[in-house]
Amino acid sequence: MNFDTELENGNFIVAECKHCQKIVWPPSDFCNKCFRDVSWRKGAHEGKIIEFSRKNDSYFCLIEIEKSIRLIGKLSRGIPVEGQQVKIEKCGIENKNYNFEISLL
Repeated sequence: MNFDTELENGNFIVAECKHCQKIVWPPSDFCNKCFRDVSWRKGAHEGKIIEFSRKNDSYFCLIEIEKSIRLIGKLSRGIPVEGQQVKIEKCGIENKNYNFEISLL
């Protein structure tokens, strides 16, 4: 399984160490704590807003998923509030960049 290939297909997957159970982020085939192999699984799609910014009429949010993964996503609609629960609606790769679209819960 490959993170980029899965993301291109709209699937958000997470690497987790088989030995120490650490979530590996950024994604890698090896644990960045104990250097052993990881297993891949479907990632959680729900998290919370850590902080956000606005450009024109769009909001971009730094969100935390699985208590350790932080990523930036564009909010599809609504006005964000720090700590608010969100969900990844779409993910992919656009112009060689990771792309996440999120919505408020």
